[in-house]
This record gives sequence, C-alpha cells and structure tokens, in this order.
Amino acid sequence: MSTADRLIESTRELLWERGYVGTSPKAILERAGAGQGSMYHHFKGKPDLALAAIRRTAEELLGTAEEVLGGPGTPYERIEAYLLRERDVLRGCPVGRLTMDPDVVASDELRAPVDATIARIRERIAGIVEEGKRQGQFAAHLDGEEVAAAVLATVQGGYVLARASGSPAAFDAGVRGLLALLRPAAEDGTTTERDAHVDPAGHGA
Repeated sequence: MSTADRLIESTRELLWERGYVGTSPKAILERAGAGQGSMYHHFKGKPDLALAAIRRTAEELLGTAEEVLGGPGTPYERIEAYLLRERDVLRGCPVGRLTMDPDVVASDELRAPVDATIARIRERIAGIVEEGKRQGQFAAHLDGEEVAAAVLATVQGGYVLARASGSPAAFDAGVRGLLALLRPAAEDGTTTERDAHVDPAGHGA
C-alpha cells in the first residue's frame, strides 16, 4: 500500500472513531506510520485528506449496498438481504456517523459525497420497491421513495439505539418490524412459510 493510501485509510478509521476535530494530522501520521510532512507531500492539508477519506468510505458503502440490492432474488428478498447484511452494529455506520459530525455537515465539500451516497442508495431501494409493485409483490399504494426513506431511517436509527443501549437488540427489532410490514402476503392473505420467520440481524448479519 502506498503512503497516500495509508494516509487515506488511517484518516477513514480516525474519522469513524474520533470525528473530524479529533482526527489530528499527528494522529493520522502515527496511525499510517508515515513520516513528518508526508501528508503535505500528497495532500494540500487535513481538509483535502479528509475529503479523500470520506469519498472512499462513501464509495465503499455504495458498492456494498449495490452488491446486495443488485443481487439475485425478488424485490422483497433483495431489500431483506440489504437489511440483514453483515454489519458491526455497535460500531455504527461510517457514513451515518459522518452525518452527525458538525464539522463535516458544516462543510459543503465534505458533506457532498455523504449526501450523494445516501441519495443513491435511497433511489436504488425506491426503484426496487416500484419493481415489486409492478410484479404485484408489494401493495400498489406503497410509495417507493417513502419506503426507501423508511429503510434508511430504520438502519441509521437502529445504529443509534443499539449504541445507546450497548446491544444490537434494538437494531434487530427495528429490522424485523420493517420486514414484517413489507413482507409479501400469500394468496390467502397469510405470510409464506419462508417469510414467516426472519433471522435476527444480530451484530453480524
């Protein structure tokens, strides 16, 4: 890994752990094992390096989401897979944490990749819901944009509740509740045997 990549990865980790203010140039250099002045050789300064780190974090999250949402299965199964995918619930979402960092939110440049990533995931989920409506899997009255917003709110809110309680149980409960509301009904109005039980997300998946 190049020095520039080590600096970016170290900044990503520190932003997640400490936030923008707590991510000092000294801490970045120490974490990266880089020499004095390395940051300014590769980047204009801390804001420039932070932007590179945030962009990489956003791209990684978007790639992970797309891998699940674009995978096999019915629209419901793909949304289910997204909600149940492996996560470190108690550590939180690296992009979600950035939205709660006042220094990131106050900067249009630093906030832009965060906003764009959340918007793209929301649009992707909304499209899947509309696809499910066309197939008769989701109720016709559902609004794709609203469901997508609910999915993201459940995930991000679940992280907050889990961290507050020190347990992934709150995250799991939110995910199970949303899936129960979205779960397709069989022709007789009952849930299918497969969908009647949803494994808890836990702190892993």
